[in-house]
Amino acid sequence: MTKKEQVKSRPKKEKVKHADKALLEICLPFERPVIELEKKMNELSASNESIDLSGEIKSVEKKLEKALKDIFDNLSPWQRVQVARHPLRPYTLDYVNALIEDFVEFHGDRRFSDDRAIVAGFGKLRGKEKVCVIGHQKGRDIKENLLRSFGSAHPEGYRKAIRIMRLAEKAGIPVITLIDTPGAYPGIGAEERGQSEAIAYNLREMADLAVPIISVVIGEGGSGGALGIGVADRVYVLENAYYSVISPEGCAAILWKDQSRAPDAATALKLTAQDLLDLGLIDEMIHEPLGGAHRDPETTAENLGDALEKVVAQLKIIPKKQLLEQRYQKFRAMGVFSKK
Repeated sequence: MTKKEQVKSRPKKEKVKHADKALLEICLPFERPVIELEKKMNELSASNESIDLSGEIKSVEKKLEKALKDIFDNLSPWQRVQVARHPLRPYTLDYVNALIEDFVEFHGDRRFSDDRAIVAGFGKLRGKEKVCVIGHQKGRDIKENLLRSFGSAHPEGYRKAIRIMRLAEKAGIPVITLIDTPGAYPGIGAEERGQSEAIAYNLREMADLAVPIISVVIGEGGSGGALGIGVADRVYVLENAYYSVISPEGCAAILWKDQSRAPDAATALKLTAQDLLDLGLIDEMIHEPLGGAHRDPETTAENLGDALEKVVAQLKIIPKKQLLEQRYQKFRAMGVFSKK
């Protein structure tokens, strides 16, 4: 899908959701023109009610919609990375609350402790289909981010994830994983407890899991930390999320010894949903509302829910043996090989 086709795929009349106070305070650099228009519209709306300003408000609303389209339909890869990291972007538990009824969270890896960077449990997708949901969870403030390690899982988190997946397999329940991490936790303790082995074990076990697996990158999809719960029959990426072998900053530091070249690295890494779709590394890009998921979490959750309902119904009817073979062939087909 080209950029033009991507723009055409938007609903013809998509309502622009007005920014609340939090959005006005947290502004990405390229969002400033939009925020200025939002503030102007708020001032007009709050002015003397005896004066009819409906015409002026409609004029500002049109300018706002145009500004959002001009900006968000033409984001650079680095700008999409910034949107993926927006502190008001919906996280795993936000989608769980919106889409999963009767959700029961499970804790612990039965070896060391409960890693709060990974959320895992069972519930009903929109109150209908039983599903297992596993995902990275970030925090909304410093205290919660420290509790959840900024969404960077420890070995016990990945061990918890595969433990819950095996429970889902026993019950014949599809697995949904929501990926949102800058990478696995890089601390000494995590290495001592077998970080790389835990991720590698998950890759092997997920490849052989005899139930449908759907992975969705909802924000950041960084390195092995993301792939540790990302081996799936279908891999989706939200429009403004990214999925990469390394962060742009890490790539820039290695290649050019200069983290300020992260925008160049983001372009070179081909990490956007559209790039990944063109390369055949993902199955679908899930549309976000105009202005990004952080402006309209409810519509984003609806779009995600629609995609999940559709793919779960498709995968459920595939025989187990065929499902595993298709999953194997899916990942074997990635990359370009040459024989000399």
